[in-house]
Amino acid sequence: MSQRRITIVGAGQSGLQLGLGLLLHGYQVRLISDRTPEQIRAGRVASSQCMFSKSLEYERAVGINLWPDAPPVEGIGFTVPHPEQPGEQLFSWAGRLDAPAYAIDQRIKFPALIELFVQRGGEVVYEEADIAALERYSDDSELVIVAAGKGEIARAFVRDDARSTYAEPQRALALTYVNDLEPSPDFSRVAFNLIPGVGEFFVFPAETITGPCHIFVFEGVPGGPLDRWQGLTPEEHFDASIDFLQTYLPWEAERAENASLTDDLGVLQGRFAPTVRQPVMQLPSGRTVLGMADVVVLNDPITGQGSNNASKCAQAYLDAILDHENLPYDRAFQQNTFERFWARIKPTVDWTNALLMPPPPHVLQLLGAAAQYPEIAHRFANGFVDPVDYGDYFLNPEGSERYLAEVASRAEAPRAA
Repeated sequence: MSQRRITIVGAGQSGLQLGLGLLLHGYQVRLISDRTPEQIRAGRVASSQCMFSKSLEYERAVGINLWPDAPPVEGIGFTVPHPEQPGEQLFSWAGRLDAPAYAIDQRIKFPALIELFVQRGGEVVYEEADIAALERYSDDSELVIVAAGKGEIARAFVRDDARSTYAEPQRALALTYVNDLEPSPDFSRVAFNLIPGVGEFFVFPAETITGPCHIFVFEGVPGGPLDRWQGLTPEEHFDASIDFLQTYLPWEAERAENASLTDDLGVLQGRFAPTVRQPVMQLPSGRTVLGMADVVVLNDPITGQGSNNASKCAQAYLDAILDHENLPYDRAFQQNTFERFWARIKPTVDWTNALLMPPPPHVLQLLGAAAQYPEIAHRFANGFVDPVDYGDYFLNPEGSERYLAEVASRAEAPRAA
């Protein structure tokens, strides 16, 4: 069993999952958090965090499985409103996931995982980390990993221009946590609505501090009718949410007739540019630290992959550390560890960035065909688990055309027989 000492700055999804995994393998792990469990529980919602089965597998492998009775997300639904007939749908369908997803409010999750980390023998230091603190941590740690996606130290990692598609925010973002939403028919799902030129809305069941709930996620094209969230009180934020649904998505507004906010801190708004950063930062002393998850690959939430990316990053880094055994954690190791993650996550980044653009004709054709062919709906839904599959058909016009022809041929075959 290893006794190597590693410091992780940031007590979010990636930092906690990696820390718990390292403890299981005998590493000494120090976790730096800028908030105590009590402060996190009493704070504002931080994200929408719907996690799919592959990410949940990685969590379970390090002993994270504390909410077995949380509301499951059993599928993905997709709707596009009719561009010329307000209040009508151009098409709508839903596909089942092979294994359920779950969304646990991080105000519940992170405090519980910090406490689990301490129970397993990990050390937690509560302080705001800066560059000087990173120097201090590196004095007595063989490896310092920065998993805090906000603040001074995250911004100190240099933007990778070659890997970053956008320089400006592509969406005005908002979350609204609500009670008493009418369940979706047949099975629970992420109900995704795409309104070309305006933005996106999706909603799914979750577990929050008040119990089961649903999370509204709004993604507005900057300057458009869905860019409406800044400077609102919680009540105004909720009213703006319902007003948008009534105007653009009346079928979702019907589900929300009896809805109410879960709590005054169950709302969030903001915007950021999707960014890839150089993974290794050199400190003034010449020593280096390694960034992870949102610090180095910050995705727009449009595909719901943020927490999933963080879980996959934690697993990739854990594997790299274990494989490295007793060799030094030098700059080459740090860069190679990130490249291992980047190879895994680049398809997700490509898919997410593509969805931020107006949908090309082959994408609308493919999504429309899913209403006719359940096979397509099933494949698209389960792509959320591991988005590498989208590269073969969703992002590729020729691949899309070929796939649609294959599906149509299979559907016709029984009739011909």
